[in-house]
Amino acid sequence: MAEEEVAARTDKVIRIQRVFINLLDSYSSGNIGKFLSNCVVGASLEEITEEEEEEDESKSAMPSLSLNKLKEGTFQIVGTLSSPEKPAPDFALETYSALSREELLMRLLECDIIVYNITEHPQQVKEATWAVSALNEEVSHFEKRKVFILVSTVMTWARSKPLDPDDSEVPFTEEDYRRRKHHPNFLDHINAEKMVLKFGKNMRRFATYVVAAGLQYGVEEGILHCFFKSAWLGEVPALPVYGDGSNAIPAIHVLDLAGVIQNVIDHVPKHHYLVAVDESVHTLEDFIKCISKHMGPGKVQKVPKENAFMTKDLTQGSIDHLLVNLRMEALFVKENFNIRWAAQAGFVENINSIIKEYKQSRGLLPVKMCILGPPAVGKTSIAEVLAKYYKVHHIKLKDVISEAIAKLEAIVALKYGAEVEEGEEEEEEENVYDAQELLDSVKENMEQNAGRLEDQYIIRFMKEKLKSMPCRNQGFILDGFPKTYDQAKDLFSQDEDEEEEEIRGKMFPFDKLTMPEFVCALDASDEFLKFRVMNLPESLVAGTHYSQDRFLRVLSNYRDINTEDETVLNYFDEFEIHPIHIEVGRVEDAQNRLAIKQLIKEIGEPRNFGLTDEEKVEEVRKAAEEHMARAAREEADRQQKEALETAEKMARWEEWNKRLEEVKREEAELLEAQSAPLRNYLMTYVMPTLTQGLNECCKVRPEDPVDFLAEYLFKNNPATQ
Repeated sequence: MAEEEVAARTDKVIRIQRVFINLLDSYSSGNIGKFLSNCVVGASLEEITEEEEEEDESKSAMPSLSLNKLKEGTFQIVGTLSSPEKPAPDFALETYSALSREELLMRLLECDIIVYNITEHPQQVKEATWAVSALNEEVSHFEKRKVFILVSTVMTWARSKPLDPDDSEVPFTEEDYRRRKHHPNFLDHINAEKMVLKFGKNMRRFATYVVAAGLQYGVEEGILHCFFKSAWLGEVPALPVYGDGSNAIPAIHVLDLAGVIQNVIDHVPKHHYLVAVDESVHTLEDFIKCISKHMGPGKVQKVPKENAFMTKDLTQGSIDHLLVNLRMEALFVKENFNIRWAAQAGFVENINSIIKEYKQSRGLLPVKMCILGPPAVGKTSIAEVLAKYYKVHHIKLKDVISEAIAKLEAIVALKYGAEVEEGEEEEEEENVYDAQELLDSVKENMEQNAGRLEDQYIIRFMKEKLKSMPCRNQGFILDGFPKTYDQAKDLFSQDEDEEEEEIRGKMFPFDKLTMPEFVCALDASDEFLKFRVMNLPESLVAGTHYSQDRFLRVLSNYRDINTEDETVLNYFDEFEIHPIHIEVGRVEDAQNRLAIKQLIKEIGEPRNFGLTDEEKVEEVRKAAEEHMARAAREEADRQQKEALETAEKMARWEEWNKRLEEVKREEAELLEAQSAPLRNYLMTYVMPTLTQGLNECCKVRPEDPVDFLAEYLFKNNPATQ
């Protein structure tokens, strides 16, 4: 009997279920679909243990055959796309777009579970209400039970009256759903919820559920994406908080929302209205402060609510979600469902993992580079091009020192003019004191070393720069630093309180935040470098180490340092970060195009958001200008070519005519010369007698003039007389 129950249980777990989800190419539906595609049907029916060992033991205790069946027993995901041009997600078994209502209904009837997500696209509300109505009309033809889940939003609760007028912090739960009052912009949503609940009375044939989800976050982010993007780019001094920021926003990680839906599918609970929120009570200010602190400038600025409408990345619905003030508790979910929470405690408590998800899903991994080589080899020019191409920060030693000193002076200046809050006053005074002490030490050290700084200060400033939020987000390119093995070891080693890896032999642990991924070693012969410096414009040489004596000294020093056993390149080799060696002196290339092309090929594509809308417009404009300029050049070349061809043709024509006239003249002269003897002969022997005969013929006018002339010539022939 027990074995039969286990077999029945196994059959239930591995039964294949086909799940339809609308708009699989959207943020929310896409992540829900991907999550469910990796879930085994019925997996949430079992209690989830906290320890990994127990989970592994429960899996290993099952027969291998069952494991194979379970692997095949995951949810089969099908769904629609917003447009035919959108690529189908990898996890989807089938995708549809631009279907008629009849075709869509046929697809829905093929599925066991229908999930309609109306949290992101309000226009989907109409389709969802049609779908549940159409399915309800087909209930009598269902061979087995179908489940319809409407993923709605807590904005249908936005204007609900407090449960306790004296205590506004009492949260709403699923039991209070009949008392909910919607936000004016979400009337269609609450009407859709009511319709879905109305059709779910026949649980054996057609079970319907409404899941009211809080503001969704996690993975590539939805509504909060614009704040993450602004923080990552670092283009603003502070992230905006709309209004006073004290409004509580119910929220949930999008994968936890997917977990709730998985449990609804597996459990088919009797409770038809569910709230999906995490356990936190975070305000808008909490969200923005947390993003700013862990990913951005570290500051927030409260601005009027109306400013939100000026943000092009925020829709009306997004703004409504950000400004809602609502406290909710997912009591039923917490007590009855088995969810592997991604962020049960909330956004703030899980910010590190959330940022990691965001960067990985968006491909926002920092590009960290280091370019080394002798003076005048082209490090700075190449670094500038790469920094622009990869949108990373160009780190030059001189700039870092100047920036650090200016920052210290600014902190010290606050002592005399800034107003500090009471709670921060003591900490601020300590910071000012430390900054003053360090500034004095730096200035004294520079005076003692003729304007140069010792390595301890350089390393400190460099570390601070490389660990700054902009460098941690986008990445950096070190220009000609570090120069020695010891500098590299000090710069990239972890601080004592941050060490996580043990020393292995000669290898020192390194800081993953600051260690470059790519190291480029440029080189050229001394003769090539000297020739390049000699041909530099005077304006570039002035004030640099490119003067003849100083350049030779710096070059000699570089060669000496890099002939020792422990060079800076050896340091990177020890950690298997093998430098990319490029000989720039082999081919004369003043702008180092070949070296840049080779480096881009080695490093790969940029890892950022890509072009902004403004940059795309600018790129299109530049492309149009280049196209017009190219067309103008081609037209000018064509006209010039035609003009040259016409001129050549006219010249050839004139030459041909000239030669033709010359030939005619020569022919006339030749004929004249050849005809002179014959003419003389006729004039002497023929023409006198013939002329007389013709005259006589004219006088007589005989009937046969030819015979008369012949007779006359015969009689008067001079030869016979």
